[in-house]
Amino acid sequence: MSQRPLGFGIWGTGMIAEFHAKALADIAGVKLVAAYNRSPAKGRDFAAKHGIDFAETPEALLTNPDVDIVCLCTPSGDHLAPALACAKAGKHVVVEKPLEVTLARCDELTSACAQAGVTVAGILPRRFGSGAVALKAALEAGRFGKLTLAGALIPWWRTQAYYDSAAWRGTFALDGGGAVMNQGIHTIDLLLWFLGAPKRVSATAGLVAHEGIEVEDIATGWIEFANGCRATLASSTACWSATGFPAEIRIHGTTGAAVLRDDKLTAFEFEKPLPSDAAVIAPATEGGGAGANDPKAIGHAWHRANLEEAISAIRAGKQPAVNGSEGRKAVELILALYKSAQNGGLPTDLPLKEDPLLRPLGHKSLSK
Repeated sequence: MSQRPLGFGIWGTGMIAEFHAKALADIAGVKLVAAYNRSPAKGRDFAAKHGIDFAETPEALLTNPDVDIVCLCTPSGDHLAPALACAKAGKHVVVEKPLEVTLARCDELTSACAQAGVTVAGILPRRFGSGAVALKAALEAGRFGKLTLAGALIPWWRTQAYYDSAAWRGTFALDGGGAVMNQGIHTIDLLLWFLGAPKRVSATAGLVAHEGIEVEDIATGWIEFANGCRATLASSTACWSATGFPAEIRIHGTTGAAVLRDDKLTAFEFEKPLPSDAAVIAPATEGGGAGANDPKAIGHAWHRANLEEAISAIRAGKQPAVNGSEGRKAVELILALYKSAQNGGLPTDLPLKEDPLLRPLGHKSLSK
């Protein structure tokens, strides 16, 4: 591919598309060209705001010769069909989290793109923060010794109006799940990135603070990793706070310990400290978690870093750091947690042999 500016299209112009557009505007050597939305009014508004073309149909977006890569910003359970269309048209795809909402759909998506010779890049942007990168480097250097105990806590809040704002929200078909699949997936992905392959999970889940949705607004559980480390997990959208609390990961080993709150390392201690350790430690502060109370309150810096890495990989003809295989991992773990929760907390082994049949906790009509 030549070094002309890479042209981007955006398929789906809801809330998350704004973060893609802002991130792309900050990246040299790329240009946002066009956008498509099945609602023409919303699509035209988005296109006008960003000074780009509005594609009246998916075909118009995919036959545009200036579009090299398409960001899929459709609902979570509507990533497969657009990705297949992009692959057929020879366009690389950037897929918002989660990659898809079932393993079968994840696999079909990645397989079709591989057969078509186009790249799949996932959006799991918390991997690209400086705190997460520093923690990953320390883990890879073996500074924690034998990993023993970890924890992930996502005590977030979503109003009833949030779930009522779109018919697809809070459905298994298009949201894929609730507090774990939609909100907790970022932290769960980090946990997997830090600790490796999971071996067994157990979970409980419930719907305690919202109405008219199928999915959980609270879930807790534990994860046993192949390396012997055990981790607890708690994720919720039923935890009110005036400013919101950060998502938190704690990791402990026989020679080190760390606490990551959003992307701030508030603890970074080792039996053999290095002079550089102090430079990455941030002061612990309460409240103000990114996206904790408002999904729009996250900024676009993480998306920019995620997209920059994917663009570099595509230009070099390499796999991006978050490819289809990496994006699938969090989906599999979350589905295993759901399977356990729906079986009364009975442990579920990984890898999963097939997608679980998920039973709605409540009810949500897609005809709204």
